Amino acid sequence: MSLLFTPFTLNSPRGALVLPNRIVVAPMCQYAAVEGQATDWHLMHWGNLLNSGAGLFTIEATAVLPEGRITPNCLGLWNDATEAALADNLHRARKLAPHTAVCIQLAHAGRKASSALPWQGAQWLPPAEGGWETFGPSAIAHKPSEPPPTAMSPAHLVAVRDAFVLAAQRADRMGIEAIELHGAHGYLLHEFLSPISNLRVDSYGGTFENRIRFPLEVFTAVRAAFSGVLGLRVSASDWVEGGWDGAQSAEFARRLKALGCDFIHVSSGGISPLQKITPTPGYQAALARQTREASELTTIAVGLITEPAQAEALLQAGDADLIALARTFLYQPRWGWQAAAALEGRVEAHPAYWRCLPPGVPAIFANTSIGMR
Repeated sequence: MSLLFTPFTLNSPRGALVLPNRIVVAPMCQYAAVEGQATDWHLMHWGNLLNSGAGLFTIEATAVLPEGRITPNCLGLWNDATEAALADNLHRARKLAPHTAVCIQLAHAGRKASSALPWQGAQWLPPAEGGWETFGPSAIAHKPSEPPPTAMSPAHLVAVRDAFVLAAQRADRMGIEAIELHGAHGYLLHEFLSPISNLRVDSYGGTFENRIRFPLEVFTAVRAAFSGVLGLRVSASDWVEGGWDGAQSAEFARRLKALGCDFIHVSSGGISPLQKITPTPGYQAALARQTREASELTTIAVGLITEPAQAEALLQAGDADLIALARTFLYQPRWGWQAAAALEGRVEAHPAYWRCLPPGVPAIFANTSIGMR
């Protein structure tokens, strides 16, 4: 059997979470929430991808505070109303796909918050147009055309850290098995890591030790509050000279492991419009391998991985332990099924789908004992 379709165990203080395969649906913002609350769109979207054949499904970046949303339509988990809406839709979706484990990405957008929807330009939204005050490690704007964020005070750092903890506790109450802290793509935790966005002169800025301090404090606080599987997504390179890079990411990953981190999800970029990226198939895999080898953490590779053979090759080469796909799943929601057919794997799916395979496609469902009528 291919490595992609061998089970994988994620260990945590709570115990082992056994995934039936090594396919992960990466978090993808849907911009469909109302005041942070999940809607019918999320019920449809989650139910669809929970039947994708992936072993682990990750809910999109979910803001821990209202001002931590990327856009006014982003999902949140900061009060009873957002918790109730998320729990209701998730529980209904999971009833039809209990075989898939669920992870949620908890996030704060930092200086990249208060933005218009992607299909409306993704530009900064002023308060008069539905936006709000943004916050970051330093008063440095993401783009020259945008106002700088408010530099966070020590009290604000504590408030954000505690908001991550409360959101983790809410996720725990609804039975979510894993949490991924969003430390990538130019959002708040990444902003503290990168010397491009963090020019603080206190104990949270300047040196590597200082720049990793706040992300590690957030991780430590969430680890103490959540005994399930806990990991972090990192941008392993800013792709900007003088920025955060693979070597710093590897050392950061080692520190995370020492604090009880269960996995690291390796992406890149997002901190600056000056980034220079040449996206080729699997272009972030080398960063995943560097992080994995240095930290010995369970590592998820992501980024232009679109073909089953490509995913299998990355696992066979030792670049990662798990393979994540994002937009590919939006275009091909049953990508896991197609991978199983290509690699002689097996997936679980709702019985209503067991009779759907076209002629010539090998049996891929774990249990297809069904009569024909």
